[in-house]
Amino acid sequence: MSEKDNWPLWEIFIQSKPGLNHKHVGSLHAPDAEMAIENARDVYTRRSEGISIWVVPANAISASSPEDEGSFYEPSNDKVYRHPTFYEIPDGVKYL
Repeated sequence: MSEKDNWPLWEIFIQSKPGLNHKHVGSLHAPDAEMAIENARDVYTRRSEGISIWVVPANAISASSPEDEGSFYEPSNDKVYRHPTFYEIPDGVKYL
């Protein structure tokens, strides 16, 4: 097994325009964050799709389990004000 096979996995997020959220675009292996950013630039922004790149070690991400869906999200279902359909979006609001 080569050293390259042991490189950590990085999750890549790209911001396409100022004011917009970073979006997950994929993953790649790299030895460190600097190289992950350079590789992400080459792979995911070839046609000037982004203005900002975030790289996050995949092992640093924690997630809920799909099996916990019912009990994990149930408490918010009775709070209608937390749902975006409760609010009206004013005219002229951008990036929402």
